[in-house]
Amino acid sequence: MNVTIIGAGAWGTALALLLDQNRHSVRLWGHNADHLAEIDRERTHDRALPNILLPASLQFEPDLSAAVAGAEVLVMAVPSRALRAVAERIADYHGPLISVTKGIESETGLTMCAVLQQAIPGAIPAALSGPSLALEVARGIPTAVVAAALDPATARVVQDLFHRPAFRVYSSTDLVGVELGGALKNVMAIAAGVCDGLAFGDNSKAALITRGQAEMRRIGVACGARSETFSGLSGLGDLTVTCFSRLSRNRTFGERIGRGEKVAALLADSRSAIEGYPTARSARALASRLGVVAPITSEVFAMLYESKDPRRAVQDLLSRDSKAED
Repeated sequence: MNVTIIGAGAWGTALALLLDQNRHSVRLWGHNADHLAEIDRERTHDRALPNILLPASLQFEPDLSAAVAGAEVLVMAVPSRALRAVAERIADYHGPLISVTKGIESETGLTMCAVLQQAIPGAIPAALSGPSLALEVARGIPTAVVAAALDPATARVVQDLFHRPAFRVYSSTDLVGVELGGALKNVMAIAAGVCDGLAFGDNSKAALITRGQAEMRRIGVACGARSETFSGLSGLGDLTVTCFSRLSRNRTFGERIGRGEKVAALLADSRSAIEGYPTARSARALASRLGVVAPITSEVFAMLYESKDPRRAVQDLLSRDSKAED
């Protein structure tokens, strides 16, 4: 199939490599034409995927309209903050549109597929999510993810497109649950990183992940998701890898906050999107609107947007009233 990937960051490039290995014709668009030309010329993306050689068959196109022209499938891999603006530039597209962006739009509380459906009415939205660190996927390390769409046939299209021996793709029709799992886990990963920065132990992180999963489930179910989705690859699976991996940008971001570094300086220094940062604000607003108790999300928001001291945030979490486990 002719596939265009919109977004030439680590994840977009890793998926381009995977689709090329599946013998699809792949074009990759990025917003920075000079950087795209450098990747094309060098056949490497060392900034994001060090020591990974990109095949000669992989095409790079700096013009968005030209990149989309003739595509049978689009994969949206731009940061959540830019997704609507980029999507509105290709509003005439008709066909499968796979979001691999993990976030919640701040102004609307919409998931990425919901944003795409608004911006591109002729698109058939789907999501690909799960524990899938870009560098490990590019290296061919065994990985399992989930393809989600409201229509089972669309989910199977995505499944068939990406599935290969080292990249196992399951399917789901719980689109909102899969998307919320992928978005909310980034907030929990920042909290896990703070635990690392404060030199807490494995007990602390295990407790955080378990209670974080319960919090994600509460928000998801209130949005119409299925509870069991948050025990699957896009829930527990993605949550675990993002909270523990040294390759996780969100966990590393949280760790540096826990060590006392300032949020503004970290954001200015980062060359990649820290999706948990905007998602913390969006998720807090969403939980508040739905009347869902979300203490971890609230404390992460306070650390990121209200300069709350990490140790005070942890103390406030620990001093909450005891309750039955949910």
